[in-house]
This record gives sequence, structure tokens and C-alpha cells, in this order.
Amino acid sequence: MARKPRNPNFDQLLEVLRTHEFTVTPVAGAAESVLVSKHGAAAVLTAGTATSAVFVERPGALLGGEVASLLDRGYQKFFKTSRFEIPVTAAVLQSIHLFQEELSLLDGSISLYNEGLGTTSDLYQYDRVQGREAAQPAPMRPWEQSAGH
Repeated sequence: MARKPRNPNFDQLLEVLRTHEFTVTPVAGAAESVLVSKHGAAAVLTAGTATSAVFVERPGALLGGEVASLLDRGYQKFFKTSRFEIPVTAAVLQSIHLFQEELSLLDGSISLYNEGLGTTSDLYQYDRVQGREAAQPAPMRPWEQSAGH
């Protein structure tokens, strides 16, 4: 028998999160937005139209009361906030992954294969590629027409 999808509205979702030991606090200066945290990870949610909740800020580590975004530099991952950037440890990535799995399970949203494999980064900045695209214009190719011909 097929499982019936469970899609609670925003207020019901917040109550379910509280009963499952998530910390739910309103965000100052943003109407209808809440900071949801557990296991040292957090996300900012707001009421959505088609779904019960929409991410304002994707899940990340809770550092200094701020949700840090995950930055991949190719050789290592970092947490980036408005004030600082620190290296990531495997334990913190596992806690973010656990937080995201629990949140999506309680929300009733779909589970994606690539997110089930591990934590995905918010931003990718590889050191050998960053800034290279603006350095030189593309060279003229022999088969392209020039302005004079």
C-alpha cells in the first residue's frame, strides 16, 4: 500500500518540530521567519505557498547565532558567516546532515539521492579557477569572421 504524503501547514510543522526537540525561535526583523536548530545545526524557515515551509537560509552550522553557509574551496570545506570563515570538521558535517534528514522527514518533503549521500555545499570556489574567467578575453578563432571582412 502506498504511503500517504504528510504535508502539515507551517504552524503544524513548528509544533511537530518542537515536540521532536528542535529549538524554534522567531527571527528578528523578518515576519513569519523562524530559526530552527538542533545538533548544532540550524536553518531559517518561512511559510510557503505550495509547501508548508521554505528555506530562507539552507541548513548550516549555527555559529554565533548565525547560520553559516558551507563553502567548498576544492581542497577543503569552510563555514562562512558575515564575520569569519573557519574550516569544517567531519563531525559538524554529520550533524548538519542529520539535522537536514530529520527536518525533511518531519516536513514531509521528498528525499533527494545526492543529498542522501552526504552534505552538499552552498558555494563552490576553487582556488585555481576563481577569477580566471575575467582575466583575458577569448582568443579569435580562425573560422570566425573579423570586423573587416
